[in-house]
Amino acid sequence: LGLSGGIDSAVVACLAVDALGPEAVTCFYLPGPFSTKKSEKLSHDFAKRLHIQSHDLWISKIYNTTLAELSKAIEIKKFGITHENLQARIRALLLMGVGNQQNSLLLTTGNKSEYATGYTTLYGDMCGGLAPIGDLLKEQVYELAYHYNHQEEIIPSGIIERPPSAELRPNQKDSDSLP
Repeated sequence: LGLSGGIDSAVVACLAVDALGPEAVTCFYLPGPFSTKKSEKLSHDFAKRLHIQSHDLWISKIYNTTLAELSKAIEIKKFGITHENLQARIRALLLMGVGNQQNSLLLTTGNKSEYATGYTTLYGDMCGGLAPIGDLLKEQVYELAYHYNHQEEIIPSGIIERPPSAELRPNQKDSDSLP
């Protein structure tokens, strides 16, 4: 699964470890042009706490090349949804490539609140063979995170307390574009 430094991917990683054990879970941090150092640190710290394999796959070069190639065919006047969705789809492409190569199942980290409001990217963050929190509202995802932390801090408080963000544009918060 993609481990973003956010609450959804953290809860999915916890569920995967509970179901399969830490040796069977591999996470990938996929920073792009708007990813923050805080997300990187939180992702790496969390992976260590769970004792899971974690790797970095940088998407900025692929993103810039894809955007440049797309710009040859169509005029892209300003930064917008095209730029955001390209990042999500590049992440999915890389994660699916890993899954194919390792004969493993990609877990998607979307929750019911995101699916209900359309706050997802088709063939992007919706990509995966199983959505462990797909039937949970965002509020329930937080409740599950607090449950995981009831005896010790497994999920860093920085992940739980920060405003959710896909980090697809500068200083983005999910609440900026949700109804």
